[in-house]
Amino acid sequence: MQELSQYQYIFLDLDGTVIDSALGVTNSVAYALSKLGYTVSDRSELMKFIGPPLSDSFSEFYGFDDERIKLGIGYYREYYTENGIFECSLYDHVEDLLKAVKRDNRTLALATSKPEVYARRILERINIDKYFDLIAGSTLDGVRNNKSDVLRYALGKLNIEDASQAVLLGDRKHDVIGAHEFGMPCVYMLHGYGNEEEAVKYNADMILDDMSAACSIIS
Repeated sequence: MQELSQYQYIFLDLDGTVIDSALGVTNSVAYALSKLGYTVSDRSELMKFIGPPLSDSFSEFYGFDDERIKLGIGYYREYYTENGIFECSLYDHVEDLLKAVKRDNRTLALATSKPEVYARRILERINIDKYFDLIAGSTLDGVRNNKSDVLRYALGKLNIEDASQAVLLGDRKHDVIGAHEFGMPCVYMLHGYGNEEEAVKYNADMILDDMSAACSIIS
C-alpha cells in the first residue's frame, strides 16, 4: 500500500482504535447477561464483544436466538446509555494524529459499528468531534449494522467513488474485511483489542503498534 501521507481520506474505527472502551462495553454486556440469568466469572471473556455488532456476538458466543438477541441488546443499552458510554478513555497520541490530518487539509471520517448516536456523544464528551468531517456509525434499528454497511454509507456521504483513495485504521478483523470489500486498504492497530496473528491472517495492509507510530508516517 501507499504511505499514509498519500491518502486524502482517513477513516478511523472507534473502539480499540480511538478510545479504550473495554470497561464500558464489558460492564454493559455483563449487565445484560445478568438480566438474562447468566453469571460471568471471568470478565476477560467479554472482551470479545468489543468491535463486532452486538447481535453477532450474542449469537456466536451465547447461541442466542432472535428473541434473546433483542432482549440482550435492550438490556445492554439500558446500562450503556447511562453509564457504560462514558466508561472509556482516549488512547495516547490520537489527538496528535487528528491534528496532523486536518493540518494537511485531508478528510477525516469515523466509521464504527457502534450506534452513531453513541459515537457522537462520546466524541463530543472528549472534545474531538470538531476534527471529523463525518461521523458514521450503525443505526439503532439494525438497518446499518456491520462495518461494511457503515463504510458503504460513509463512502456515499463523502462522494468517494474510488475507495482506494481512502485508508481505514482499525483494530480487528472486521475492519480489515469491511475495508477490503470496497478495495480500501486497512492499517491494523495493535494497541486495540486484536493481535498480530489476526492481522496477518486477514491480510491487513499495514500493522502498527500504536498511534505514535501512525503519527510518524501520516504526514
